[in-house]
Amino acid sequence: MAALFSPLTIGDLALPSRIVMAPMTRHRASYGKIPGELSALYYAQRASAALIISESTEIDPFSAIDVPTRPGLTNDDQEAGWRLVANTVHKAGGRIFVQLSHMGRTAHPSQLCGGRQPVAPSALAAAGTVYTAKGAEPYASPRALELDEIPTIVAGFAAASARAKSAGFDGIEIHGANGYLVDQFLRDGSNIRTDSYGGSVKNRARILLEIIEAIEAHWPLNRIGVRLSPTNPYQGMSDSDPASHFAQIAGLLDPLGLAYLHVVEPLVQPEGYPVTAAAIRLAFTGPLILAGGFKRAHAEQALAKGRADLIAFGQAFIANPDLPMRWRQNTTLNSADKSTYYTQGAKGYTDYPSLELVQG
Repeated sequence: MAALFSPLTIGDLALPSRIVMAPMTRHRASYGKIPGELSALYYAQRASAALIISESTEIDPFSAIDVPTRPGLTNDDQEAGWRLVANTVHKAGGRIFVQLSHMGRTAHPSQLCGGRQPVAPSALAAAGTVYTAKGAEPYASPRALELDEIPTIVAGFAAASARAKSAGFDGIEIHGANGYLVDQFLRDGSNIRTDSYGGSVKNRARILLEIIEAIEAHWPLNRIGVRLSPTNPYQGMSDSDPASHFAQIAGLLDPLGLAYLHVVEPLVQPEGYPVTAAAIRLAFTGPLILAGGFKRAHAEQALAKGRADLIAFGQAFIANPDLPMRWRQNTTLNSADKSTYYTQGAKGYTDYPSLELVQG
């Protein structure tokens, strides 16, 4: 079976290894939710990844522009910022997909233009607190989307994907994981609708399939990926039967010929949580990316056993911009400074030393 450094082609995109840089929110976008030169440097430093998946990028035009914040892709300035990122990554020899997302019920009114009420498939608030300019605040109660509003959400994903094409990205990842809007539709703990977007698995997956179809107007299906997190409880998410439900969702995606399916499932699941990746692997015959705290040895084992085609790494890439080289040379890794994950500036972002710098 595959080894970590064996090449792979997804769609028509040739990858030099199986080492993917996972999407990671870093809160370095400037005022206006615009990625700048610092972000371009950050991603270019990590261009030796087989594939970079960008941080979660907003498609909601009503998302407020305060900093520190996540970036967006809804206007010309944001598109220009991402063009700089994509061009810089390509000059460094890398490949980059942009991850498109909508926060849904996890947005706080203070993070939305005019203090709008967050929207969701159902009027169920997320559990816990959200970090705002005033500190940690409880999640607000969302408003359930009306049927005639859902096409606008779908169109927002399509419009952002068109801007991504113009900006020079290599592909799109739809964020259907970690408690954001698409995930809120997919799981029955957050979606209790009784119309055509609720109830059955097929109905709950309808918005995801419509988003894919809308993006297909701008991108071939083999340049579109999807990220899922069947058992992640983050932000109060749950599902009554994730193994069965997400295998069915994977089955719905399988005939489309997507670039990949990206599944987040921790190596060590909390007690009582089912393992879903194996069932998804059986249902989805295209390239499968697994993420969930993998170390190198775990990744090699998963690839060797055919459990996945690629492995996504997060923290290891934060502290080691040249992670593939370090593993090729069997050298030690830098440790990540968690206190700088969501701060501003270069510290803990672009100042981690590369192996080349250390070796002189």
